[in-house]
Amino acid sequence: MKRCVIVGGADIHNYGFLRERLNSDDYAVFCDSGLKHLKKLSVKPSLIVGDFDSHKNPHLDIETIVLPCEKDDTDTVFAVKEALRRGFDDFLLIGVIGARLDHTLGNVSILLYLDSLGKKGCIIDDYSEMEIVSHKPVSIPDSYAFFSLLNISGCAKGITVTGAKYPLSDGEIACEYQYGVSNEVLPGETASVSVSEGRLLLIKDRYCMPPQSADT
Repeated sequence: MKRCVIVGGADIHNYGFLRERLNSDDYAVFCDSGLKHLKKLSVKPSLIVGDFDSHKNPHLDIETIVLPCEKDDTDTVFAVKEALRRGFDDFLLIGVIGARLDHTLGNVSILLYLDSLGKKGCIIDDYSEMEIVSHKPVSIPDSYAFFSLLNISGCAKGITVTGAKYPLSDGEIACEYQYGVSNEVLPGETASVSVSEGRLLLIKDRYCMPPQSADT
């Protein structure tokens, strides 16, 4: 089944990179102020959801779900749940990492939610790509400047990292001590990360230094 792309309202600067990562047959769900990215992403929405407290309802000839302002789920979480209800199991979230730390952390937790359901989830922002490492090993090519492993859900055990500057065998990372920050893939190698118990957030950084603005 084709992939579902969820577009949130956080700022995006490198539109060109994101356009390269989108597929022509993606099912694109725009969430409320995520509609501000509509033109620069050059994507036609498949579905629009939101309470429209941060963006005016454009009343396009596209299926639109209007949500109440007072609710438990954010517009982004609702969009993910609605896409799950429609049968999607592969998700890319963009425009969900930004200045609002509360929304950022809430959106990162969506990756845990999808993983708990056996679904595939990835977040891409201007600097990095994020996914969950749980029951399957994950590979990291040396095209990434750095990668970090963070525990955001309890304690992860049996962690193995190979092909990296700082390898690890049968390691453990708890939420209280995050020592898996800023590892590097060895030149010409592909790093591998696996965990036997628990879950880790893998963040792959694409830049050594902040990129210049590519707001096109």
